[in-house]
Amino acid sequence: MRTVWGLSPVMMPSLPQLLLLLLGTTCQLGLAMPSEERHRLRNQVVEMFDHAYKNYMDHAYPADELMPLTCRGRVRGLEPSRGDVDDALGKFSLTLIDSLDTLALLNKTAEFEAAVRKVLTDVRLDNDVVVSVFETNIRVLGGLLGGHSMAVLLREGGRHMLWYQDQLLHMAKDLGLRLLPAFNTSSGLPYPRVNLRHGVQGPATRTGTETDTCTACAGTIILEFAALSRFTGDPVFEEHARRALDFLWEKRQRNSNLVGTTINIHSGEWVRRDSGVGAGIDSYYEYLLKAYILLGDDLFLQRFNIHYASIMKYISQPPLLLDVHIHKPLMPARTWMDSLLAFFPGLQVLKGDIRPAIETHEMLYQVTKKHNFLPEAFTTDFRVHWAQHPLRPEFAESTYFLYKATRDPYYLEVGRTVLENLNRFARVPCGFAAMKDVRTGSHEDRMDSFFLAEMFKYLYLLFADEEDLPFDVEDYIFTTEAHLLPLSLSTALRSAAPSADNNTVLPPAGEELDDSNFEWTCPNTRLLFPDPGFPRTLREPIRSAVDKSCHVASSRSEPGLGRAPLRARDFMASNPEHLELLRRMGVSLIHLKDGRVQLVQHATQAVSPVAAEDGMRFMQEMMELSSQQQKEQLPPRAVQIVSHPFFGRVVLTAGPAQFGTDLSKSTTGVQGSVVVAEPYSGCAELANGVLVAGRIALLQRGQCMFAEKARNIQKAGAIGGIVIDDNEGSSSDTAPLFQMAGDGRSTDDVTLPLLFLFHKEGNILMEALREYREVEVLLSDKARDRAALYKGKALPSYLQSSEDPDGHEGDCTAEEEDHAAPSPSTPVDQSQAAVGEPDELTEGEDEPGAEDKPEDSEGGEEPADDGDSNSQSIDSLLADWKEDLEAFQQMEKDEL
Repeated sequence: MRTVWGLSPVMMPSLPQLLLLLLGTTCQLGLAMPSEERHRLRNQVVEMFDHAYKNYMDHAYPADELMPLTCRGRVRGLEPSRGDVDDALGKFSLTLIDSLDTLALLNKTAEFEAAVRKVLTDVRLDNDVVVSVFETNIRVLGGLLGGHSMAVLLREGGRHMLWYQDQLLHMAKDLGLRLLPAFNTSSGLPYPRVNLRHGVQGPATRTGTETDTCTACAGTIILEFAALSRFTGDPVFEEHARRALDFLWEKRQRNSNLVGTTINIHSGEWVRRDSGVGAGIDSYYEYLLKAYILLGDDLFLQRFNIHYASIMKYISQPPLLLDVHIHKPLMPARTWMDSLLAFFPGLQVLKGDIRPAIETHEMLYQVTKKHNFLPEAFTTDFRVHWAQHPLRPEFAESTYFLYKATRDPYYLEVGRTVLENLNRFARVPCGFAAMKDVRTGSHEDRMDSFFLAEMFKYLYLLFADEEDLPFDVEDYIFTTEAHLLPLSLSTALRSAAPSADNNTVLPPAGEELDDSNFEWTCPNTRLLFPDPGFPRTLREPIRSAVDKSCHVASSRSEPGLGRAPLRARDFMASNPEHLELLRRMGVSLIHLKDGRVQLVQHATQAVSPVAAEDGMRFMQEMMELSSQQQKEQLPPRAVQIVSHPFFGRVVLTAGPAQFGTDLSKSTTGVQGSVVVAEPYSGCAELANGVLVAGRIALLQRGQCMFAEKARNIQKAGAIGGIVIDDNEGSSSDTAPLFQMAGDGRSTDDVTLPLLFLFHKEGNILMEALREYREVEVLLSDKARDRAALYKGKALPSYLQSSEDPDGHEGDCTAEEEDHAAPSPSTPVDQSQAAVGEPDELTEGEDEPGAEDKPEDSEGGEEPADDGDSNSQSIDSLLADWKEDLEAFQQMEKDEL
């Protein structure tokens, strides 16, 4: 998941030796960045951290995390549930603990000391709350141990923290004991969740009922638990972590030597048999290699090398890393990649395999340049698959590693791009907001603790000189959450040696284990890259491949399908005769909460084989119709607040209208001040028409058609309109966006743009208007570059950016949309399916036949796909959709 640099005291050279091996002679693969510029970027990193940390402390503390759009803390139970993502929150001031060693690394000694005192006086660990064992281990236990390591370092320096008596370590042991009940299983694999106060006691404590966990969840324990054992002298923690790793190793697929994504914690059976290096598995591989480095146990290195050989044989297709099936490793399991695999080039640097690290990193960089950030998932032709980006640090992490290994100034420029994009697109007045959609630049009210724990460490280390650092980072290994653990722990107390069975390492079936695999730990770039320009030659083809992928998807030709007695285009969900025909064909209809219906066919329930065949044809026809409708849907739009003090930093996801100005064809969008229409519904001639003229009108949903609202504000002279949902609590975070339909007659007379905001996003805009009175917004198809918005006017330094180092815009997102792949259980918009029936969700705004069409769901129930391959069969589409759905649900559990 989240990797970091570290050197082992066993079989690993010192830093000077390593650099000699890595670099040989200094190779300038590009113009070196002037030291003044590096120092400016280093200082900017510190300023950005201060902006995020100060806003958390001012507006959120003691809550676990900051909500940067609404400037308040996220307290579990007080905010709408986000599902498994909230299991990271335990009412223990998560962001403060996760930030401790970042404060120390950035030379903020006074702030670090104050933060430690706050943790000791304010934080409680005995809360009656169910938390993720994985997240609590890497963020909270790791944060306490990293903070303890820094406190001891400062205390030994004789100037700071002289009062410190290992209190953070005592808290860490208390937390470790609270996590231990989760390991009380027959396999030794931990339950995925534990109650901090009651442990694992069954349904009464909302724990102990789970049967499955992800491989990374069970395999990312050893560093923190072993460090806790060696700090305290109590071996119980390291023993439990080793037992879990031993079990996962024993359950690997013996022919492929790969592990699956999800495993049954009781039986050891693989629940999900797809295997990759991204979500669900990532940090399991990372911790095998780093456990060898930290603990000096060759067993972990042997296991890692066997896994790594299989990864490179089956999963790695440079520059791609594609999931495969563990039992059939030559068979791809999916056609897209998730952003968590961005850690892997950094791990390859630590392993010493630089060439594929350069190739994969370059692919990720080109995708980043196309979308400003790495989408949560993207296809093999580098299109958006899942559009969110929660400010993940993995790409910055690998960038730092590659610069560390090569000293190629190219990676300083990559780091500059990361830094500038954060400031230009994610920075908001109260911190940094996650991207809800990288295509539009819209934000999510979320700033995860890992952003402060990891992102700023890697960027600071990238730009800092050695003398800028308060200690030698080569004396530490970084955990997956970038917490610092001293390598001196390798000589501390060790647990009892594992059993002989667990020490046995089997080579791949039918193969002798290559001894060179164990020796090749530190690369010699004089052998790998005799030509100083060689890394550039690796990057160029990848850059070209990504650039060429930026094209309009070709239309998929319709397969030759026979006609069914009931045509999909004629189907109406409200027609009893149609429902009876479906029943006879073995097709059942399920009403979903969002107003759509889902069709599922069971051939065995059909009245005859002929009816079953008709049902199959109907389903195929419905899937083609659904795919066609997805292609016709408009992508989400953006409402960008551009006036003081926002300066374009707040972007709200908006739903488009099927009428009026098409913002995707406008290069500038529509910009103007906002004013509330009177009446607010906009369903009558405006009483404040003089005020509305030349401005963008704010309207409330309800009482009349969307098109009628548009005509009324247009008559008053408005240049645009924003409709705000009247359903309190609605949000694009939890509901699919939809298109505002017309009123059943020609809407050619409507010439202004009309956008829709859910209540939460609309309330942000209304609050800004109440506080500042004059608020100016930009309505567009995607967020605009802030520097371009102001056309030469002075901006804060953090909004200013330099040109792309490669001279490439790399932006072709305007042509990109996600399309849901059809499936045997095809969700259909009910209002579309029930032709002639009013949409009950529109509260009377749409006539019969007009509908609210859901956009691609950010909530993750139906992952999107392009679906434009001519060669893709119906069967493969069905399989892809099912696997995409399972994968998205799993990645939600892994905090995607």
